[in-house]
Parts: sequence; structure tokens; C-alpha cells
Amino acid sequence: MNRWCPFFDMIAEPLDHPHVRYVNSIYELVSTPMRDGVNALCLRRTLEGDFEEVIRHLHVERGITTLERDQLLTLPVSAAGKIAIETMLRDQEQLRAYGFDPEIDCVNGYIGHDQQDLMRTDVCSFHVDRATDIADTYLCTYAGASSIGVCHEDVILRAQEPTVRARLLADFGGADDERFIEYLTENYYDLHYDALPNARTFRFGVGHLWRIAIDYPGTDVPPCIHRAPDPIDGEPPRLILIG
Repeated sequence: MNRWCPFFDMIAEPLDHPHVRYVNSIYELVSTPMRDGVNALCLRRTLEGDFEEVIRHLHVERGITTLERDQLLTLPVSAAGKIAIETMLRDQEQLRAYGFDPEIDCVNGYIGHDQQDLMRTDVCSFHVDRATDIADTYLCTYAGASSIGVCHEDVILRAQEPTVRARLLADFGGADDERFIEYLTENYYDLHYDALPNARTFRFGVGHLWRIAIDYPGTDVPPCIHRAPDPIDGEPPRLILIG
């Protein structure tokens, strides 16, 4: 039976939540239609294996490093590390069998995320993903801090905040008209949000495989507003699947 749950990694028993749905298999994850306001599906899992050991053997530079199958299989890890690698590759292969192309990434901070003067538009800001055709985003955190979601009723478009909008209009150098709307879209300013006081947020958790709705023409549900965790100096890298 499907169940509803906003705080998968924070409480033992799920609570009713209108936008997140619990599924029981990867097949259900990829095939269940999103409707009636549901814009996130989650396959909750407890994974075996030592994913932190995999990270320790990677020695990645700052930023995002995409990990290839051969690279992972040649890491000198223990049996527990091999189980972790097999799990990630199996997730990737199963999603590819359904026609998707997810990456396995090691995220060691984000380059330039703190160098945005006009308006923050990096992945650590609450945002929606966008496509020109039918698509969804698949995401799993295997190690490290997980992504965070927020109810779309509990946010405000950042470009609508008076101070921010005035700053953007000054940079645009024109009137608040259709051309300004195009400017917002071209610079991705229309994809980012701020959470309102007492906003209902939820963590994606570690090990759980998610499918979240994105913004595309004709979508049946609002896109899922989410963000990556802010990088913290000295914090270990994250290991994720995304696609």
C-alpha cells in the first residue's frame, strides 16, 4: 500500500502529506503518475555498504566530480565498500533500463556559489528544475547531507521580493514588462524561491531514491521546490545519484 510522508529521515512513522508519495519499488517509482498535487515520489530504503569508504578513496578536487563505472570498480575498497559501489551501479543500471541517464557524482562543495551579487541562483538555493519536454529528476544521497524540499504553498518567488526585484530591474535597465520577464527566464531568476516563516520543509534523507516533478510545458502538478545542502568547510563530500 502507498503511504504519504514528508519527513522520511526525521521520524519513525510517516505523517499525511499531500505532495509526497511513498512507493515500494523502482518500477513504481518510474511508472506511478504524479497527479492530485503529488510532486515527489520516494522509495524509502536502508542500504548496506560503506559509502563513506568510497569517498575516502576518491581524492576529488573541489566541485562536482562525475564518477564512471570503471573508476568505481577499480577502487581498492573493502567488502563493505564494494557492496556500496555495487548498490550505486545497480541503481544507475536499473534507471538506465527505463530510458534515464543518471550520473553518480561526488560533490565536494560548489564553485562560485558565494559569488552571486544580484541574486542567488545556485543549487543550494530553493529552486525548481526545468525542461522543454516531459521529464522528472531522480535523486539519491548515498553519503553526506541530503537535499531539502519545501511545500510550494510555503515559498515566495525570490524575484518578486521588492528589494531583489528592484536590484534585478536596475541590472536589466528597462521597464517591468514582458522583456523583463524574458530577462528573468534567461538568467534563471524565475526558478528560485525563499521559504516563508514556518514553511514545511522535509529532508530527502540518505539512501532513499526520489523522483521529483520539474517544470515543463503542460505539467500536471507543480514542480517540486528543493535545494542541495549548503557546503560547510571541513564537511566530508557527498555521494549522490542524479539525473
